[in-house]
Amino acid sequence: MESTKEQLITDIENLLNRYEGVGATHINPELLQFMDRQTLLSIIDSILRQQEKTNESNVEWLEQFKQY
Repeated sequence: MESTKEQLITDIENLLNRYEGVGATHINPELLQFMDRQTLLSIIDSILRQQEKTNESNVEWLEQFKQY
């Protein structure tokens, strides 16, 4: 099933809203109308990669507090 641009914009908002301490993100769809589906998917991919890197950094940071 192929996502619509509106659904992809909603997905981007939802991903951005997962960050703690950040107010609710609302993207005006008119701002993204010039972007094609592939560009929106690329934005989603970029956000997911950044979140993955953040999680890896957190694990590395937390490792220093483990007692062996």
